Amino acid sequence: MVIIITGASHTGKTLLAQKLLEKFKYPYLSIDHLKMGLIRSGNTKLTPMDDDKLTIYLWPIIRETIKTAIENNQNLIIEGCYIPSNWKDDFSSEYINSIKLICLAMSDSFIKNNFEEIMNHSSDIEHRIIDSNYSIDDIIFDNNKYINEFSPEDITLIDSDYSKTIDKLIKELV
Repeated sequence: MVIIITGASHTGKTLLAQKLLEKFKYPYLSIDHLKMGLIRSGNTKLTPMDDDKLTIYLWPIIRETIKTAIENNQNLIIEGCYIPSNWKDDFSSEYINSIKLICLAMSDSFIKNNFEEIMNHSSDIEHRIIDSNYSIDDIIFDNNKYINEFSPEDITLIDSDYSKTIDKLIKELV
């Protein structure tokens, strides 16, 4: 099984990947680590700010990594925001049956009611440089992009209790 975790910034993708790694003992690949390795090594002229271009650049690598894991009957968790919403178009049914995509998104009301707490948890798993200009409106815009672009069956909507939502999601994967 390959579990792909995607979603907007600050939705807890890395936290979920860490919890799944601990529960299932599946290795996980952080797309952010891959991105930064390619950027810092000079293998691309793209920068961390080139989100749309990074998706185009990184997706073929991620896609073929997924296929390789499935062909070798290996479990893998892949986590990051560089997954295109039409990801299924690149896989035949033999691959799709071995992939679980989870798109984390927060509702507008959850963001408005919990913005400070969301930002306080930004570095729970990995140290991140916080953009002090990242506003409630920015995070709402980012989340709505995922809600509008991804299939409803792939979205885990965080609308009230974050921990309960994530715990329920993990139980459903068992």
